[in-house]
Order: sequence, then C-alpha cells, then structure tokens
Amino acid sequence: MENLTQLSYALDTFYFLVCGALVMWMAAGFAMLEAGLVRSKNTTEILTKNVALYAVACVMYLICGYYIMYIDNPEAGIIPTFDWLIGNEHSAEDALSGAGDAPYYSQRSDFFFQVVFVATAMSIVSGAVAERMKLWSFLIFAVVMTSVIYPVQGYWNWGGGFLKANDFFDFAGSGTVHMAGASAALAGVLLLGARKGKYGAHGQIHAIPGSNLPIATLGALILWLGWFGFNGGSQLKLGNIENANAVAQIFVNTNAAAAGGVIAALILAKLWFKKADLTMALNGALAGLVAITAEPLTPSAEMATLIGVVGGLIVVFSIIMLDKLHIDDPVGAISVHGVCGLWGLLAVPLTNDGANFLSQLMGAGAIFGWTFGASFIIWAILKFTVGIRVSEEEEYEGVDLAECGMEAYPEFIKSNT
Repeated sequence: MENLTQLSYALDTFYFLVCGALVMWMAAGFAMLEAGLVRSKNTTEILTKNVALYAVACVMYLICGYYIMYIDNPEAGIIPTFDWLIGNEHSAEDALSGAGDAPYYSQRSDFFFQVVFVATAMSIVSGAVAERMKLWSFLIFAVVMTSVIYPVQGYWNWGGGFLKANDFFDFAGSGTVHMAGASAALAGVLLLGARKGKYGAHGQIHAIPGSNLPIATLGALILWLGWFGFNGGSQLKLGNIENANAVAQIFVNTNAAAAGGVIAALILAKLWFKKADLTMALNGALAGLVAITAEPLTPSAEMATLIGVVGGLIVVFSIIMLDKLHIDDPVGAISVHGVCGLWGLLAVPLTNDGANFLSQLMGAGAIFGWTFGASFIIWAILKFTVGIRVSEEEEYEGVDLAECGMEAYPEFIKSNT
C-alpha cells in the first residue's frame, strides 16, 4: 500500500509539473501571436514585454502572490491573509498518512502550476495595450497585478474564499485567469487611448494589419497545445482510473471547443466580410478554448464543440463592436479573454448540475469589479506620475527604437505606416 501511495504521489506530481511546463510554453504562444499581429516596428518591444512579464510574475507570485491566494486564508472570506513565501513542502510522513492540504502531490509542483497561470493573465494585458504603451510603466503594473490584484480574486475562488462558498464554478480559469486579465487590459486601454490613425475624425475605423501572419498562426497553435496543460492539469490528479478518464475527457473537450470556435468564426467572417479572415479564425480558436476552460469536464464532446462554436461567433461580434466603440485592442484580447470568458462562466450550468446562473453572474461581477477597479486605479496613478503612453513621435517611429533601441527586422526597408 505504501509503495502504491508513493507511486501515485510521484505520478501526480510529475503530471502537474508537465502540465505546468505546457502552460509555461503558452508564454511563447502569446509572444508569437502578439508579435505577428502588430506592425514590424513594434515587434522587439512586444517580445521584450512577454519575456519580462513572465519573469516578473514568477518573482512576485513567489514573494507574496501564492501566499495571498492559498495559504492560511479564512474560509468563505473576502480579505485574504497577507503573508510571505510558499510554505513548507509536505513531508513523506504527511503524504503517506494523508495529512496536509494536498498530500497527493508536491506543494512545489502546485506553486509552479499556479505561477504560470498568473503569467498567462498578465500576457493578456500585453496584447491589448500594444504599440503605444511605455515598457517600464507596463512592467510596474505587472508587479502589482501579479503580486496582489490577481491573487486576491484568485483566493475568492480557488483559495476557498466567498465565491467558492457561494457555489461559483470556474474549473480552470475562464473568469479567474482570462476575464481577470481582460478586465485589467480594458482599464489600461481606456486610459491609454487608441493608436494614432486607428480612428478618423468622423468615426471611421482604419484597419492596421499585423506584420507577420505566419508567426501569429504559430502563436495560436502553441496556445492551443498549451491549453491541454492549462485545462488538463487543473484536474490536479491523474493516478487512478477515475481521474485518468477525467483528464482524457478534458483533453477531448478542450480540443473540440477550439475546433468549433475556428469553424464558427471562419464561416461568420466569410458571410460578414466576404473573405476567409485568418485573424478571426485564430481568435475563434482561442475563443473556444477560453469558453471551455470554465468547465471542460462535464460536457460531452459534442456539447463542448457547441460551446466553442458560440465562443467563435461571439468573438467576431465583440471585436467589431469594440472597434465601433473606439476601444483599440490590436490583438482582440479583451474580446477573446473577457467576453468569451464571461460566456464560458455562464455556460457552466448547462452541463454541471451543481452550478447555477446567479452564482456564475455574481462571480463574474466580483472578478470584473475588483480587477477592473483596482487596475484602473494603478493605471491612473502611473498615467499621472511616470506616464503610460509613449510620445506621438516615438509611436510614429515605432516603440522598438524608443523603448529597446533595436529593431526586430533591421535588414528590411523601414515603414512608418
């Protein structure tokens, strides 16, 4: 029996770590997607942001974020305990006896899995504010977001706070990760303003094409792959028949939702724009993935596909609507992660009998209210102190030179369009 327990502990810990590594690889996906959807003169800065924000998230979540979310917090509470570091590892005796909060896997593996989630939330912000935000203002915000803003609302759900106590369901983070990241992004975009030339004096909308669609496509496919770790790892356990079957169902549903999102967005784009729009297809895949993340276990594969289809339709409408409202989001992050994250939360009661729409709405409202409000305050402080937007001349020349002093494609003829 002891040998079986040790084997299960080792297997579940290893599975947790591998899934965490898959989610970490999503950082590459976000970097490639964003780099492909911005103009070439802003590519180096985008890549710098994505590498730096991941490092910032890892350090800040280690210092205090993980503790705020998970350690020694009151059950059903609102205000978490603010403490430091990630606590002691489970001893072999605790694991074998069943003592401790999570005796069936290493606590260090849990920390690693959770830290790549907070980095994902911060990556969402990066794309929405691209091409006109100051790099160092963004990184200052990343410090606050990953150390306090994200962990507080994370505690409300996954840390046993008041949302969990009120039957709020968010299996892998449609709200806790994706809608939270989009809420922070929306607050920043509203204070930041649109890119120069995006909107005309009389309300015209001018398309600003990305520089490298092959790279953007690679990024979306990397994210699709990483999502198997994102959702599959959130089962938290693999080492018995029941959990192994659950993980398999999660993988199938995750893939089905993404496929449904692609097909729906592509068909709608063809009907609406008379063209097969690649960027809408890519966002359709991500929309389906975000939508299924709230509950990837209880739907059938067919239902998961339909959830993805609705996500793929919603994201196209949302991107167009935000443009009409002159909310400039170069990569569609607010629509993909925010609007489709909300859809994912509301879809949970369709297949999970333990969930209800009222609790899902309450959770969505709490996550949005806290994250948007706190982020707006931080962005506003930065705006009126160090500033958050580069100068008009720097934006025209490209933030690569202004912020990083180098271009991503120096051998190309420079274009300022």
